[in-house]
Amino acid sequence: MKKYVFLAIAVIAIYFFQSFFLPAGGIGADSLSYFGIASDLPKPETNLFPPGYPIFIRIFHLLFQDYFWASKMLNISMILIILLFSYFKKFYFRETVLLFAGKTLFFALNNACSEGIFIFILYFLIYLFHERFYGKINSRRFILSASLLLVLLFIVRYSGVYIYMGVGVFWVLMLRVKAFPLKGDFFKLLLFAGLGICIYIGVNYNVYGSFTGENLRGAPSAYYAVYIFRDILGVSNVVDPFIGIKPTSNSIVSIAFQILLMIFDLLLLKYLVRLVRIKKENLQLQFHYLLWIISGVYAITLLISGYFQQIEEMNVRMLAAANFCVFFSFLVIYFKDLKSDAFIFRLGSFFLMFLTIYSLKSPENYLKNKAEIVPQMVQFKEKKYMYNDEKDIKIITEYHIPVLEKSFTYQHTNTQKGEIKQAIAGTINPQIKWLKYDTVKDKSQILYTSRLILK
Repeated sequence: MKKYVFLAIAVIAIYFFQSFFLPAGGIGADSLSYFGIASDLPKPETNLFPPGYPIFIRIFHLLFQDYFWASKMLNISMILIILLFSYFKKFYFRETVLLFAGKTLFFALNNACSEGIFIFILYFLIYLFHERFYGKINSRRFILSASLLLVLLFIVRYSGVYIYMGVGVFWVLMLRVKAFPLKGDFFKLLLFAGLGICIYIGVNYNVYGSFTGENLRGAPSAYYAVYIFRDILGVSNVVDPFIGIKPTSNSIVSIAFQILLMIFDLLLLKYLVRLVRIKKENLQLQFHYLLWIISGVYAITLLISGYFQQIEEMNVRMLAAANFCVFFSFLVIYFKDLKSDAFIFRLGSFFLMFLTIYSLKSPENYLKNKAEIVPQMVQFKEKKYMYNDEKDIKIITEYHIPVLEKSFTYQHTNTQKGEIKQAIAGTINPQIKWLKYDTVKDKSQILYTSRLILK
């Protein structure tokens, strides 16, 4: 157990320091939207994003008076809470530590995004499911607590409704199973959580005129066969706990790489099925069925919804919740009656290092970048909008493969000067709302990133 404690300490250290070496500190366009909502509280101007994550950001901002540090310390607090809870509650501590070595938590808790707190809440929802399946908590406590967490998931991310739907599909399937004693509990859970979600979207509609900001998302982009295929490849990657590399290029080499990764993912799925067959006599299979169904429903419904609204393609971020459920289930099953954990511990440690090195392949000093932008923002405090007008300035990174004596180039989004300046400026003053398109008629209200100097 000591080695997992040491690995947990390594996780905390890596997660704390990693974003200091990212050009924009792990801040993206969506981060700026959340910071903007947080700065508008208690009267947010839009319901495009739910208020759950901004509320927590605002609370931490009261302590640190800086939106970067607010998001950073919120993430670190959630990491500490999960690890300490798991250790002292003896709730799959080894498995929980290894979750932090995987791609989902590494992404969600190293960036300023709502996925972090979404997975945080999901972890404790899974805990409640587990305890109820094993008869460790009573019906009333389970129903009330799990209902609250399901509603909180929706208030943090609208995709929380897909978790709710996954629980609903599980309940419907279990109605035909006579040996399932929790039918009543799950019915009441769905009833109370559904009521809470309906009340929330009702208030949303009354205040903003839309249920989930659907009138603000615009029409979906045109879909081509290659993008549909890339989405399918992305969904297949849900079963992979560690590798989530998804190049934005549509080149033959890029697509070939993703197909090879899909084949590897299918082999992993085959291994998981084989593992279940071997150990099924000693497993609480209904608990795992629940996790698999939630994962599958979440992935499929998200894939379908992508064709009706403007959301990103299916990647690690979009499918974080689905991957988390599968990975947690896999680890619990893997450790059941395991004679030696040497392989999985080494594998987890290796990929923690791999993900760290990969994320820092083009390291920069974020605090230095921020220090350059801070004094410049004083003269732009009256601006209402910000637009990246440097999108045509491309910074291309070249990589050399020594063994093959080959080189290739790649354009990383997080190394583009305009994106970096936009992220840092929006973090310093989130009241300046970023624009995706330069559509504001009064250009004097816009801060163009070209007016900011970053050496």
